[in-house]
Amino acid sequence: MSIGIVGGGVGGLTLARVLHVNGIEAVVYERDESRSARGQGGSLDLHPATGQRALRLAGLEAEFLAMARPEGQDMRLLDHTGTVLLREDAPDDAPLLRPEVDRVDLRDALLDSLPAGAVRWGRRFTHAEPLPGGGYRVHFADGASADHPLLVGADGARSRVRPLVTDARPHHTGVNHVDGVIPDPSPDLAAWLGRGSFWAMGRGRMLATQRGRDGGYRVGAIVRAPEDWLATVPLDDPDRTRAALKAEFAGWAPELLGLLDACVGEFTGRAIHTLPVGLTWAPVPGVTLIGDAAHLMPPVGEGANLAMLDGAELALALAEDDQADAVKRHETAMFARAADAAATCTRLHDMMFADDGLQRMLEFFGR
Repeated sequence: MSIGIVGGGVGGLTLARVLHVNGIEAVVYERDESRSARGQGGSLDLHPATGQRALRLAGLEAEFLAMARPEGQDMRLLDHTGTVLLREDAPDDAPLLRPEVDRVDLRDALLDSLPAGAVRWGRRFTHAEPLPGGGYRVHFADGASADHPLLVGADGARSRVRPLVTDARPHHTGVNHVDGVIPDPSPDLAAWLGRGSFWAMGRGRMLATQRGRDGGYRVGAIVRAPEDWLATVPLDDPDRTRAALKAEFAGWAPELLGLLDACVGEFTGRAIHTLPVGLTWAPVPGVTLIGDAAHLMPPVGEGANLAMLDGAELALALAEDDQADAVKRHETAMFARAADAAATCTRLHDMMFADDGLQRMLEFFGR
């Protein structure tokens, strides 16, 4: 029987690909009806020791080099008046330390590397039950089921596989995001925002942009507020969304607030949650987790990278050891690196949204 993977994000797909490279069959169950059923978000930076290493283990280094954008490593940091306090522009020959890749390009490269039928679309996982001889019977919303000797939860922050190994639940960080898109910026706007990350920071507030490969920008209005704050933002009406956000950013420079006016289409909102730092669990035969399902942390650049490395290293362990030893080896290594990364991400996230976050970030980048 093949290994069952719940979740077709970059972590689950990396696991399936490295298993395939090592001659092990796997099936990925994804709730979306197709690869194009919904947007995949903006870009992410891939790090040499985690995301880039995972792609090398997956045999996809050429695909990585084709999609990597070293200019995405540019950084601009401003205050709420629009004054640029820090500017770093990557040279044309900059090393690929944290190049940006579009999430859709990365996911497509992983999907295209898998054999036909490896991803089962439109399969919404509901629950799983242990089988008498080991493994799990997996059940889906459409009434289908399948048996697997190993079930891997790669189903993200709201993982439905997670309760099989731990009763830990995500908690709100006190920060919320509202995201929009500027698909066709003017030349002047593009020159101001730059080729990489653009952060304007105030007390518990941030307006951030990131350029994509198509020249458009994703815009994030990030607010320190209780989780129920999002309910006060009318996301079903872009004009009312803009008005609500401008009220939150009252007193900011008009050119910064103009980023909200430049957004096209509806905005989306998300409250930021994390799992406890250093989360572990006792081994449970026949099931394990990777990525955000296992170690959800603030979104400051580590999550996708760790998910990909989790998937790659679990696949290698399964190729080299029997299942129980492989899962134990995977979990031991994952717990250690995730605890370190989560602690660092939490400190950085708290620093960014502290009252003196701008000054602290300037000191951080200075170091």
